[in-house]
Amino acid sequence: MVNRREFMSVGALAGAALAASTTACRRSSYGVLTEAEVATLTVLCDQIIPADDYPSASQAGVLTYIDHQLMGPYCRHRRAYASGLKEANLLARARSGIDLAAASPPQQLEIVTALERENQPFFDLVRNHTMQGYYGSPRHGGNRDAISWRMLGLDEPPVRGRAQYDFTSGSKS
Repeated sequence: MVNRREFMSVGALAGAALAASTTACRRSSYGVLTEAEVATLTVLCDQIIPADDYPSASQAGVLTYIDHQLMGPYCRHRRAYASGLKEANLLARARSGIDLAAASPPQQLEIVTALERENQPFFDLVRNHTMQGYYGSPRHGGNRDAISWRMLGLDEPPVRGRAQYDFTSGSKS
């Protein structure tokens, strides 16, 4: 028979062990993507939307957007990302002997262009998610500081159901 003190101490130890094991198993600061996948995906996204007078895709938070979506609504694409990013690095190693993230910018462009030809479905997936993350609502993790909207000269749109009424006077704004 276990008394209450023993039960509580065993429960506390089990909770601490669980917390320690989940922290130790984290692969990166992202929820789904590993650090190596993030490095490769950064190159892909930044080739799709490079920096100019405005931030690149990765600088605007697109990787955070993609990672958040892979944890939720896009979880069905996790395997496609894992295999596609692995394929991108294999292609980079075959062409230049190094991973995509370590290649020079001209090599990166050449490799990403080849990836687009050789794995069109994966490239289309990344391109679509990059565009969504860059031009979508900042509340989903991308478009940091609404940078793409400012670039396009757009005001931040109101969230549907909010900011429609002036609640202080009781009239529509």
